[in-house]
This record gives sequence, structure tokens and C-alpha cells, in this order.
Amino acid sequence: MLRRLLAILVPLAFLLMASLAVPLATVVAQQQTQEVYVDRLNDAGRFASLGATALVTGRDEALRVELQRYRELYGGHVTIVDPTGEALLESGAEGASRAGHPSVRDEAVRRALAGFRPEPPTAVWPWEDADLVIAEPVGRDSMVEGAVVLSVPTGDLRSAILADWGRMALLGTVPLALLCAVAWPLSRWVLRPVRRLDEATAAIAGGDLSVRADDEGGPPELRRLAGSFNAMVDVVERALHRQRAFVSDASHQLRNPLASLRLAVENLQPYLDDLDDPDAREIHGDAVEETKAMNRLLNSLLAATRLESFSSAEPVDVDELLATRLPRWRALAEERGIEVENAVPEGLRVLAPPGGLGSVLDELMSNASRLSGASVVRLSAAAERLDGEGADGKDADGEGPPMVVLHVADDGTGLTPEERGKALQRFWRGAGQQNTEGTGLGLAICADLVESAGGDLRLLPGLRNGAGGFGLDVAVRLPAAPPASR
Repeated sequence: MLRRLLAILVPLAFLLMASLAVPLATVVAQQQTQEVYVDRLNDAGRFASLGATALVTGRDEALRVELQRYRELYGGHVTIVDPTGEALLESGAEGASRAGHPSVRDEAVRRALAGFRPEPPTAVWPWEDADLVIAEPVGRDSMVEGAVVLSVPTGDLRSAILADWGRMALLGTVPLALLCAVAWPLSRWVLRPVRRLDEATAAIAGGDLSVRADDEGGPPELRRLAGSFNAMVDVVERALHRQRAFVSDASHQLRNPLASLRLAVENLQPYLDDLDDPDAREIHGDAVEETKAMNRLLNSLLAATRLESFSSAEPVDVDELLATRLPRWRALAEERGIEVENAVPEGLRVLAPPGGLGSVLDELMSNASRLSGASVVRLSAAAERLDGEGADGKDADGEGPPMVVLHVADDGTGLTPEERGKALQRFWRGAGQQNTEGTGLGLAICADLVESAGGDLRLLPGLRNGAGGFGLDVAVRLPAAPPASR
């Protein structure tokens, strides 16, 4: 917005300066032209007076001397013509060519021979190289005996006009430069309320609902907008708090009745043994499993409520995280005959929700051990550029990698492309996992956690298995954190 405002103000300043400079430059050119015209008109009048005397007396020696001196001093060409337009006298050498000088066909000469002075020129422009022509009649009215035609070079006049224009342009650049210098801080000052509102919206979009826009400063329109925005955020924050509080309270309130129900159902076991009824024992087993599933669902809802309350990210050392959890993962995997490989390089630091990355990896390793049917689960990591292409640890500017991708890949049965597109939905279960322990919330909660830290979670084909297919690769991409200061 600041650039757009400057893009409007600066051209407007140039247009304003041009709208003032063009008329002023025209006035300067006209004034200079009028001064030269009046001076040369006086000269033409003097030559007309001398010409009239010479034509009456027939003595033109003094007039020839005056014409020659005038040409030497001012460079102008003077011609005295008779009523037919024939040149009687002219400055310069005898028989010199008069090519390019005014003739009887010119409007100024015709008006002078008719006894009228021509209209004064409006202005001489620097890009025009034509001479300034002044025609003065010799005699008056019906007694016109000829005309004096004065052709004045305009080189000096055009140079003087250009010099005045240059000084005007130089003086005009001073206020224009001052305006351009003031435009940047002035625009920042004008847009400061908008910038603060933008910062507040960015912070709220990042998950920090405690931020509010400044509704005290700025123009009335922005104050009203900031007030409305704060009211909207208050409504959203209260709705989220009520939603989370409801889920948490409902889960807590259901714990005790559900525990009592499970205990009561399990206490029926001795009575069913006495009945020796296989159908009754089967129904009792289904009831016990249903109570266990409901208990797991409540635990998942509580975990989702707690994890969704995270609104910021903090640096996490991947090495320290793996050191505390890798032995437990390997122990759980060995019970199912699965080998866990660690190919994560040392020294990686990522930005993750507080306590969230460990929970995410716990869930992914648990799914790979319980649901994949794999023989190998491999942990790996790689640096990525912002455009998503793999990097060798450095980006184009030589800084640390902006993103780090953690892979949890297995060589199990995997998921089809359609199933991978649905697996991040809440309560989704695969076709072959309907009777498997779980709630269908794990991957969805993990994806929400990763997104809250500025990353994303993707499901990709994993390691090739013996059947020629691919397992599942869960790629967790998180922003890279700067190295810890020593």
C-alpha cells in the first residue's frame, strides 16, 4: 500500500509542477520575443524614415552605410523594396543572393506594402530556427513608396529562452525534490494505522487471538474499522473458548459414567461364565470393546482440545527429541517384528508447537507399528528450499535451509491415492481398519499441529515392499529454526 500511495503522489507532484511550469515557460518565451520584436521594430522604423528621405532625394549613400553597419553589428538582413516588391537596397554585398529572405509573396511584406504593420509574433520557440521577420511600410496610407523588410536571426533569442527555462527547471526541482523526500515518511505516517491493523490481522491469523488492533489512533474510518475488527475477534475467541471448554468439560464429565459402565460390564463376566452361553459371552466381549473404544475416543478428544490450544511455535532440537523417544519406538516395533531405522542427520532444529512435535512423531510411529503391516520403518530428514525443491543444506543466499522435512516411511500395505486424500479427515478409518484400535483422529490432529507451526503434513508413497508395491511415507514439513547460540 505504501508503494501504491507513493506511485500516486509522486506522479501527481510532477503533473502539478508541469502544469505550473508550462504556462510560466510560455510567458517567458513571449516576453523575450516581445522585447526583441520592439527593439527591432524601432530599427525598422528608423530605416523606413531614412528610406523615405533617400527615395525622395535620390541620395542613398548614408542609407547604404547604415544598412551595412547594422548587418555587421546585429547580423540582421535589411531589404528596402519598392511597391512592386523589387529590392532597391539591401544590406550585404552587391548582388548577394537573397535566397531564404522574405519576398513580396510573404504575408508580412504584402501587409507592409498595403500600408499596415504586420501582427507581432506570439513567441519564438527554441526548437524553431526560422528568422524573425519585421516589415515596416515606407510612407503611410495611399502614399506608400515601399517597405523595409528586416529579417532577424533568432539564435541568440532562442538561447536566452532556453537559459531562462533551464533556470526555471533548476529552481523547480528544489521543491519537487523536497516533496519526494517528504513523501516517504509522510506516507508511512499516514498509513501507520493501516500497517498496525495489518500486523494485528497477521498475528491473529497465526493463532494469537490475544492481539487487538489499535482503535485509538488514526482517522475516524480506521478507528471504526479497528473497533469492528476487535469486536469480531472477541466473538471468535469466545466461541473457540466455549467450544474447547464444552469438549473438555463433556469429556471429563463422561469419564466417570463411562468408567462405571465399563466396570459394571466387566463385572458381569463371572455370571456369564456360570451360564456357559457362548452367545452371551460374545455379546459381553463386544460390549467391553465398545466401552474401551468410547474411552479411547474421549482421550482423543481431550488430547485434541489441549493440542489445539497451542498458538505459537518454539525451536526444537530433533536430536534431543529422537534420543528420548527412539528407544521406546524400537521396543514397541520389535514386539511386532518391525525394524526401526534412523537416518536423520544431526544438528537439525525446527519450529514446532510446544510439545507438539513429540506427540506428532509418537502418533506416526504408533500408526506405522500397529496399522502398516510393515517390516521396516525408516526415519529420515531433508532440507527443502521455499519452492519445495530439495537443497544441499543451503539456499540461494547461502543461509540455512528455510524448511526441514521429516519422513516416517514404511514398506507396509500403504494407502491408495484416494485413501491418502481422505486420511487426514477426522474420524476417517481405512477399509481394513474398522475393527482396529484407534479413533481416526490421530492424523487429523497431527496435521492441525503442524499447520499451526507454519508447516504442513503430506501423505506420500513409502518404501517398496516385497509385493512390488509401496508403503506409506508421512512427510512433516516444518520451518527451520536458527542454530542455538553457544
